[in-house]
Amino acid sequence: MKISSLKVLPIAAAVMLLASCGKAPDLNQYGASPELPSPARGVMPDMIIAKPAAWGDQVPTVPQGYSVTAIATDLGIPRQTLVLPNGDILVAEGRGGHAPKLKPKDVIAGKIKAKGNTSVKSGNRLTLLRDADGDGKYELKTVFADNLDAPYGLALVGNNLYVANQGELVRFDYQAGQTHASGAPVKVTDLPSAINHHWTKALAASPDGRYLYVAIGSNSNITERGMTAEVDRARIWQVDAATGAHKVYATGLRNPTALAIQPGTDTLWVVVNERDEIGPNLVPDYLTSVREGGFYGWPYAYWGQHVDTRVMPQDPAKVAAAIKPDYALGSHVAALGVAFSAPTMGGRFGDGVFVGEHGSWNRNPPVGYKVVFVPFHDGRPSGEPIDFVTGFRTEDGKTRGRPVGVTVDPRGALIVADDLSNTIWRVTPTAAVAAPAATPPAPAASSPAPAAPSSAP
Repeated sequence: MKISSLKVLPIAAAVMLLASCGKAPDLNQYGASPELPSPARGVMPDMIIAKPAAWGDQVPTVPQGYSVTAIATDLGIPRQTLVLPNGDILVAEGRGGHAPKLKPKDVIAGKIKAKGNTSVKSGNRLTLLRDADGDGKYELKTVFADNLDAPYGLALVGNNLYVANQGELVRFDYQAGQTHASGAPVKVTDLPSAINHHWTKALAASPDGRYLYVAIGSNSNITERGMTAEVDRARIWQVDAATGAHKVYATGLRNPTALAIQPGTDTLWVVVNERDEIGPNLVPDYLTSVREGGFYGWPYAYWGQHVDTRVMPQDPAKVAAAIKPDYALGSHVAALGVAFSAPTMGGRFGDGVFVGEHGSWNRNPPVGYKVVFVPFHDGRPSGEPIDFVTGFRTEDGKTRGRPVGVTVDPRGALIVADDLSNTIWRVTPTAAVAAPAATPPAPAASSPAPAAPSSAP
C-alpha cells in the first residue's frame, strides 16, 4: 500500500465515526433559563459542514414589510462594518489566527471546517462604500486602507478611527467625506496575539470616547494548551484612548466576538461563543451585559456555576464567583455580530439587538446561519429571539452565506456582513413598518439588480 493511502485511513475512520452520530434532541435553549443537558463527551463531535453554493439570483429571506439588497460583492472576507456619520460604510476584511494543531482530531476538524468557508484570499484592508444620492445603491467601493493584519473591530470617536487588528489596536485620522486614509495608522497599543487560536478582536468605544473596549478570545477550547497560553486571554480590556494604557475590565469570557454600548447608557454588551466537545446542546452561546470586574466562568464553569470537570486543577472559588449570562442564544450558533436597534428599523424590531450567527460546525442538525433579533423591554432582553435574516443555509445543506457583523444604520437599515459569499447585505423597512413621523423616514428599497434583486417575502 502506498504511504499516501496510509495517511488517508485515520481521516476516513474519523469521518465514519462522525457519520455514526445521531441527531441532537431539541431543547429550549433561549433566554435567561436555558435547558442544559448533562455533558456528553465523545471521540469527535458530530460535524455537519456547510456546502458552499452561489446565491445566483437568490437573496436572503427577511420578514414581511422588509427588503434586502446586496450593496457590495467580491470582497476579501468581510467581518465587521461601521456606518460613518455621513452614511458611508467601512468594511473590515480579513482572516487571522496562526494556532498550531495539537492533536490528530484538530487536523481532521480543521480540514473539514475549511470546506464550509470561503476560499477567497484575506483582504487585510478596510473598504469604503458610498451611496452619494441616498437611493440605496452604493455606487462607490474603494479601499480606504490596506496592508492591515486581519482587521476586525471598528470604532469612530470624533476624528479618530480605531481599528482592532489581530495583534494591535491602531488609529487613523478621519475627516468627514474622506475616501482614503490620509496616512499610515498609529499604534495605540499591542494586543495579545501569541498563538491566536481565537484571533478576532472586537471593539467598542465608551459614549464619551475616553475608553475603548477590546474583546480578546481564549487560546483553546478548554485550556488544552495549558494556563500559560491563556495569560491575557478570554477577557475584555478597557483601553485609555489617549494613552493606550489598559486594564482588565472583565474575565472568563471564552470567545467574546462582538461588543456594543446600549444606547442612552454606559452599559457594555457582548456576544460570546462558549466551549465545545461536551455535546450538541452544550454550551449555549450567549448575549450579556458586562459588569466591570465580573468573571463569567471560563474555563472552570459555564452558565453560572455548572462545573466543567475537564479543567484541572479545579477552582471552587472561581466557580462560586461566576456570573450567569443574561440571555442564551443556543448552543454552537457561533454569534459573531451584535448591534442595538433603533426606532427607524420599525415595528417590533425597533427595541432590541440584532445578532449575526455564523453557524455551527459541530452539531446535527446545524444551527445558526442567520441573523436573529432579541427583543428588549425596559432595557433588558425579553422573549425568544425572532428570525430576521434567514435563507443562508437551505434544507438540502447548501450554504450561500454566513452572517458575521451586523450594524444598524440610524437612517433605517441593517447592514449584514456575509463572509462566505463575500457580500454586504442591506435590509430596510418599507413605509408600512417605518418609524413614527417624528423620525426621519427610512430610505426606499433599491431597485433589484440582476445579481441580487430585492426580496420582500
